[in-house]
Amino acid sequence: MPTEVVCLSNATVCSGTDCLVPPSNFNDILSLVLSIVLTTMLAMVMFAMGCTVDAKKLWGHIKRPWGIFIGFLCQFGIMPFTAFALSLAFNVLPVQAIVIIIMGCCPGGSSSNIICFWLDGDMDLSISMTACSSILALGMMPLCLLIYTSLWTSADTIQIPYDSIGITLVSILIPVALGMYLKHKKPLLAKKVLKVGSIVGFALIIIIAVVGGVLYQSSWTIAPSLWIIGTIYPFIGFGLGFGLARFVGQPWYRCRTIALETGFQNAQLCSTIVQLSFSPAELEVMFAFPLIYSIFQLVVALMSVGGESLTCRHTNSQGWTMPKGSQDQVEARPGQMEHYSKLE
Repeated sequence: MPTEVVCLSNATVCSGTDCLVPPSNFNDILSLVLSIVLTTMLAMVMFAMGCTVDAKKLWGHIKRPWGIFIGFLCQFGIMPFTAFALSLAFNVLPVQAIVIIIMGCCPGGSSSNIICFWLDGDMDLSISMTACSSILALGMMPLCLLIYTSLWTSADTIQIPYDSIGITLVSILIPVALGMYLKHKKPLLAKKVLKVGSIVGFALIIIIAVVGGVLYQSSWTIAPSLWIIGTIYPFIGFGLGFGLARFVGQPWYRCRTIALETGFQNAQLCSTIVQLSFSPAELEVMFAFPLIYSIFQLVVALMSVGGESLTCRHTNSQGWTMPKGSQDQVEARPGQMEHYSKLE
């Protein structure tokens, strides 16, 4: 006696023992919800980071953009060339070389601003560099991709999501401006907001890395060469950015800032570009790289913050703490002693 076939309630077509069920869009819905939540959290964090920014010093960096210019050389000179060199050295597949170069051509991400605060960098310079690199990316990304990807593909096949870059700019500039206004009007409240926002921001970076790993876990089976490049590339970016800044005589706290702005790339933007530009079959061998890079740039940042906290802190007679090596920052930025608060 044949067994009766019972179709699922959401089946659209049933024929004999075959039932056609619509594909699950759970991951798409989850991705959309998380994107909205994370964007909202990022805006709140950047509002808190804006509470550290001094409008006069920010304008000073824009009027005398020496630090911004060094960051520009690192961001759109060192990083794309390093990506190109690594792709050739490891002889990766063409589509893998392209995603590595796309990552190298992306502007800095807002995560660098959060880590800059924890590493006692120059927040005014960090935010101005992030904003400027996002603006300059509108022209520099197509140019760098034209130069470095021509060996493997035509740059015309790579779609740059200008709307995503615009959203990044808005999510940085508007909350930072509101934070600066709060600092000007209510400095005591701004300090409280900063303390909460800096902790939330650090948690946000970790959440983004974990969420990306969970949503796209099927992309982790890739060639060892891509793992190696994703591991060493952030270290190279941070190291070369710091070295160039120190070579031209920048103080230590600005060297840390420029290093962060160089090594931290907008991995979300890279992921968006490859999704828009390549077929599902190509994505299988290239989509994991932005996730790998974002994880190891976070590892570098955690190592830096941990090292700063464990080995470079000392206490003065009043009991407040200040990272070792920050004396040059205090001398260069008088009146900023409140920046060194106990975050217990």
